Amino acid sequence: MRSFCAVLLAGLLSSSAAHAAVVSVGDSSTTWLGFMNVSELPSNGGGFVFGSSWGVPDLTATFDDANHKLTLSPNTVGDPNPFWYTPAGGPGATGNKIMEANLYVETNGGVLGGQTVTFQGTILADTLASSHHSFIFIKDFAPDYSSSVSMTIPITAAGAFSISLATINDPARHVQYGFQTIGADVWITDTAPFGNVMIGTVPAPASMALLGLGGTMLLRRRR
Repeated sequence: MRSFCAVLLAGLLSSSAAHAAVVSVGDSSTTWLGFMNVSELPSNGGGFVFGSSWGVPDLTATFDDANHKLTLSPNTVGDPNPFWYTPAGGPGATGNKIMEANLYVETNGGVLGGQTVTFQGTILADTLASSHHSFIFIKDFAPDYSSSVSMTIPITAAGAFSISLATINDPARHVQYGFQTIGADVWITDTAPFGNVMIGTVPAPASMALLGLGGTMLLRRRR
């Protein structure tokens, strides 16, 4: 009887614990992904041009694991083609496209589905110029990525952050959390005046790294 009660209690606790999850900013060992949306400048109509997967370094996102830091900078494109810069790429050139750089962790198969997901961490510094903006987000995408529900907040100053989103209980959906930086592309030698955002990181435990999650994931009972 005692063992039966213990099994029953464990089952009840397991069931109730899956209502909420807390994730944090993992370091470079976390399975970070990159996606870039490119649009015309507002002066050229602002129309969407294309979106595609990009490597994390191509987002101008740099991990410094030794100092537990992630730096997000305005996007740079090494191609001098006038498609990217006016009149052409080089020192002093003007960016010719708006870049929406998305750095994120994605979970599938219902890992974070049907829960209140909280993404938390610390902004160490924010020196971005007014021409560029960074955001913190959690997004819950439909199976075909055609729509999503999301929670997004702007990064405006150093300090702790915490955002939450109640995700849909569907194992075919995709839950993402991470950071977005938006602004015109900048030639690589000219980035300093545009500043950056520095974010604190933590190593991902082996169990969470296998799931592709951030530094921590705590399942908690909803009260």
